Amino acid sequence: MTRSETTKFLGQLLISTRFVGAGKHWASEVSIDPMGREAKRVDYMQFSPADQCSISGIEKGTFTCYEVKSCKEDVYSGNGLNFLGEKNYIVTTMECYKDILPDISSGKFAEHMRERFPESSRYFGVMVAIPDWAETTDEFEKPTPLDAEVRRWKLAVILPCRYGPRKRSMTELLFCMLRSGR
Repeated sequence: MTRSETTKFLGQLLISTRFVGAGKHWASEVSIDPMGREAKRVDYMQFSPADQCSISGIEKGTFTCYEVKSCKEDVYSGNGLNFLGEKNYIVTTMECYKDILPDISSGKFAEHMRERFPESSRYFGVMVAIPDWAETTDEFEKPTPLDAEVRRWKLAVILPCRYGPRKRSMTELLFCMLRSGR
């Protein structure tokens, strides 16, 4: 698969596995400060209210940002690791995860984030695409290629995300999601 095909596959997998069903509020290509010098774009943003029946339930909602990355070069391309939510994930392939894991462990990735994306949260996790029937540990040892004849795929959390603070207001982020049009 090409980089663009991989990105498209991962985006469609994210939509079909994480954003389906009642009460799923999400948008893609969410622009933040689009007219400013610090313009940012989040690939996918999800808002999850504590409940949808009360003002306090909505106000206790959580934003989750997802950045889709097809390969290590994409991760380091400078094109968005905009983690602005309480929870944030890189959505990628197992091969990419294995390529960036040494950088995550050594602190090289954290340094890249501080230099290139200073406003981004350091609270993030990683989701990888694996066949629906597969175990994450087995896939880590021998990844299934995305172009393999597999009927169903899923996103597995391989590096859990810690819940972190959000620097932008709920009103601003909801407006940005609404403005994106989906």
